[in-house]
Amino acid sequence: MALAKIVYASLTGNTEEIADVVAESLENAGIDVEINECTQVDAADFEEADLCIIATYTYDDGSLPDEIIDFYEELLELDLSQKIYGVVGSGDKFYDDYCKAVDVFDEAFLKIGAKKGTTSVKVELACEEEDIVNLENFATELVKLIK
Repeated sequence: MALAKIVYASLTGNTEEIADVVAESLENAGIDVEINECTQVDAADFEEADLCIIATYTYDDGSLPDEIIDFYEELLELDLSQKIYGVVGSGDKFYDDYCKAVDVFDEAFLKIGAKKGTTSVKVELACEEEDIVNLENFATELVKLIK
């Protein structure tokens, strides 16, 4: 069975909820899912996965959250050219660089050769009904590529 690894950074719980929605959708489609907070795993753990998924929030001015910087730097050292990835995250439209951390991880995956599985999903603050539908569609698109 295919394995998806989801790594998340969440300060308020919003991004953890986003990761949980994606995880549940993948599990409902018959995918094994491992979900971990970013300080509890190494980026190299993605080498064991069929799907590599990052869920992160964007801090204030468009910065990566402090707790995911080490993971990000480790990720850039990998060759994930045989992997499919997806990125989701939360942010606040109050800031100019809305959900910039999602874009930073998207660029990082492309740089290390991973194949983009679907369009990234950006959620303003907490999940609303429309966001949940978008996250479920995100998971569905990823599943199509590995089944």
